[in-house]
Amino acid sequence: MAKTKGNTVEICQRLAQPVLQELGLELWDVRFEKEGTIWYLRYFIDKDGGVTIDDCENFSRRVDKLLDEADPIDQSYCLEVSSPGVERQLTRDWHFERYLGALVEVKTIRPVEGQREFLGQLLAYEGGAARLGFPDGSERTFPKGETVYIRLYDDYEDGGEE
Repeated sequence: MAKTKGNTVEICQRLAQPVLQELGLELWDVRFEKEGTIWYLRYFIDKDGGVTIDDCENFSRRVDKLLDEADPIDQSYCLEVSSPGVERQLTRDWHFERYLGALVEVKTIRPVEGQREFLGQLLAYEGGAARLGFPDGSERTFPKGETVYIRLYDDYEDGGEE
């Protein structure tokens, strides 16, 4: 394992930065997670206008070489590179700041007044909590640690139009 300070995600983020800059890409998120018996290193990349399969392939090939050279991960893993998607999860502070005013979907770990899924406008994000506004004028705050996810909402039924 490389003698680099930081956790796996931080190390993998740093390794990817030069490649992202060269290719004109933005790093939306990096996750190192286990599903069953398999570990996955997942890069979510983005750019204005969205990423293509070629962007994912070019980034994957380049970052794979850097990961092999640096060897920051002890166990075997699968490398995945993709777009964060239209219904991207908001996980970092800057994600919430970028999408203030957007329609978001929140799924809570435990029911809140008998409900676990909420759809509303992202009004604020502070102290690790998202405040949503609803069409009836009410507001509710959701601490990120009490949610399964907070993600952008896209209505496929009407082509994303509100």
